[in-house]
Amino acid sequence: MAKPRPAPVPGSHPIDSGTAEVVADPISGGWLLLINGTHSSHIHPDDPSALDFEYLRQMAAVIDDRYPDTSTPLRVLHLGGAACALPRNLADRYPRARQVAVEIDAELARLVREWFDLPRAPLLRIRVGDARAVTESLTEGSRDVVIRDAFADARTPSHLTTVEFVQAVKRVLAPGGLYLANCGDARTLDLVRADAAAVAEVFANVMLIADPAMLKGRRTGNVVVVGSDDDLGPSSTLVRTLLSDPLPARTIAGSEARAFGRGKQLRDPEQGVR
Repeated sequence: MAKPRPAPVPGSHPIDSGTAEVVADPISGGWLLLINGTHSSHIHPDDPSALDFEYLRQMAAVIDDRYPDTSTPLRVLHLGGAACALPRNLADRYPRARQVAVEIDAELARLVREWFDLPRAPLLRIRVGDARAVTESLTEGSRDVVIRDAFADARTPSHLTTVEFVQAVKRVLAPGGLYLANCGDARTLDLVRADAAAVAEVFANVMLIADPAMLKGRRTGNVVVVGSDDDLGPSSTLVRTLLSDPLPARTIAGSEARAFGRGKQLRDPEQGVR
């Protein structure tokens, strides 16, 4: 007899870092996961290709553009796991991919495995630990894509935003690999500028993706910061994909992206902040 399909238990649940709340989404369907009151993940049980958060769709579009051959055995490291919406999506599109999601909260990692229909190891392993410590422990050149989507409440932990952290990410990436960072910020865009500056210092190329209002400082939201030593373009295909999204996004790349964050990069405390 087939095992019953995993299903979440609606309501609030204690986890190591506070409270996880699972809510049925009456508008788009599926389940919304909130961590300490902040929207963290959205899962459509019947459709792993569906990504409700626009920044995840933007990240997926960048990966699709760089790796159009879905038979590519991608090696992906996710720094920040939550409900693993993007790992689930990538496993559906790249069936030969091998992914590791690093989640600092052990109880949350246990619950999402229990609640959601996630790929099993070796397709997807959930590793409990601090994102930076895990990154620094990995073998050089062992990943094709590194995705930072880690938050403490509504903000990325500062030790995951410094130049030294980005250097650690680059060390574990294979030549030409992709680093994608989700940066949530206010209208000041101070956090985005710091992320962009750190990535620009470490990688040959940097690109920012968000809806135009966010990039102009007219609202709060998320910006995707992309780094690579290979050309980031953006390609005409990526531009079309981003513009055709339900929330159209624009890109900033090249010298414009570097100027966006110039002089704002953060360094580890012992190095000081510049």
